[in-house]
Amino acid sequence: MLDSSSIVLRYQRIADLSGQMLKLAQANDWDSVIALSRQYCDAVEMLRPLTPLDSGDKVARKTLLTKILDDDARIRNLAAPEMARLGAMLGAMKRHQSVLEAYCNTHPGGR
Repeated sequence: MLDSSSIVLRYQRIADLSGQMLKLAQANDWDSVIALSRQYCDAVEMLRPLTPLDSGDKVARKTLLTKILDDDARIRNLAAPEMARLGAMLGAMKRHQSVLEAYCNTHPGGR
């Protein structure tokens, strides 16, 4: 079993990754955010089998969790406009495809 300082180090690793992801999101480098998200998920999975922390380490964990959740919220806020833009692009593509299909099906020499 891991001692509580090792557990806090795992939380620190997650906090470091979330900080890196936030900086990349602020730089609009979404490919790198996605690439780091795999490491982030793996680090979170490493928390599952851990034992409870003592009271002193709970304070450290609370600070790290607060940072992680704040970074996550800020990344989501940065991603929201990008997701809306992608949604609009997909909607326009679908409308364009529907128009082309309608045009090709109603005109001789089409499909």
